[in-house]
This record gives sequence, C-alpha cells and structure tokens, in this order.
Amino acid sequence: MTHTIRKATADDAGPLAALAAVTFPLACPPSASLDDIAAHLANTLSERHFRDYLADPAVTILVIDADGGLRGYSLLVDRPTQDPDVTAALKLLPSVELSKCYVHPEHHGLGAAAELMHASLQAAAETGAAGVWLGVNSQNARAIRFYEKSGFRKVGSKSFRLGTTVEHDFVLERAVP
Repeated sequence: MTHTIRKATADDAGPLAALAAVTFPLACPPSASLDDIAAHLANTLSERHFRDYLADPAVTILVIDADGGLRGYSLLVDRPTQDPDVTAALKLLPSVELSKCYVHPEHHGLGAAAELMHASLQAAAETGAAGVWLGVNSQNARAIRFYEKSGFRKVGSKSFRLGTTVEHDFVLERAVP
C-alpha cells in the first residue's frame, strides 16, 4: 500500500472524524467509560469540529493518505496555550502544540507514525517555533515510549477532561528540528 503525508483539506473533515472514532479510544486509559469517550468524540472530534479546525489559520492538520483512505493524522496548534499547568512546564518558547497524533491500528508498527511525526515536527519548525509540546495520558505507555523515541521529554503534568472524568496527562516537550 502506498501512502503520502499531506495537509488536510475541507474534504477530509468527514474521513478525519471517522478515523478519530477508531483511533482516539485506543489512547484512552482502560478505566475510561464508553460514554465519556463518545462524549469526547462528539464534543471535539466530530466532522463539524474538524471543519472548524481546518478553517482555523492557527491549526495545521496533516494526514496519511493511503490509496485515497486516511490512515493517520496529526493536528498542530500554533498559538500560546491557555492551560496554566502547561505554561508553567514549557521551557522552549514559542511552542507549537501537537494536539493530536494518531495512526490507524492496522498501520501500527509499520513506520507510519514515525513518518507522520517527522512531518509534524517539520511543520512546527516552519512556524518559527522553538519547541513542540503535547499532552499524553499518564497510563498510555505505548504512546509515551513512541514520543520519547521521537525526542520528547516529560516536563510537567496537566489535567484532561474526558467526558465526566478528569484524566491525568504528562506534558512532553522537545526542540524543533
């Protein structure tokens, strides 16, 4: 299967929402309820929300396009964080948030995530940022290993509301390439 990494377009909003419905639950801790996951998908990762993200000049969405189907995506936000815990933790400013970075489970272990990360870091570098930061659930060992392998280091922690529960995330940061 051949694939390319490209910037998302408005036509990708529906496929992005469908992909998010598959990939986001994989990042949630085992204790997360299906209702909380469904609420997050509806309130943050719906087709309407992706349309809004794609229209926002501070947001860049990259997709892995494999023979016309989306197999992964990342979402970068180029504006200062409003979270005081994150603000206190970050050392590399200005910084771009890697808000989302997901690959379809059928493509795990094939190098697609590393390619998407590389492209995401390049996109962050193009903004003139000094660093890139992300939040990752403290129980998501697989993602933490991947981010550390990608050069990120833990610099703090923050809370993340998932439906009716509050989850605990690590804040990870790295310099742009």
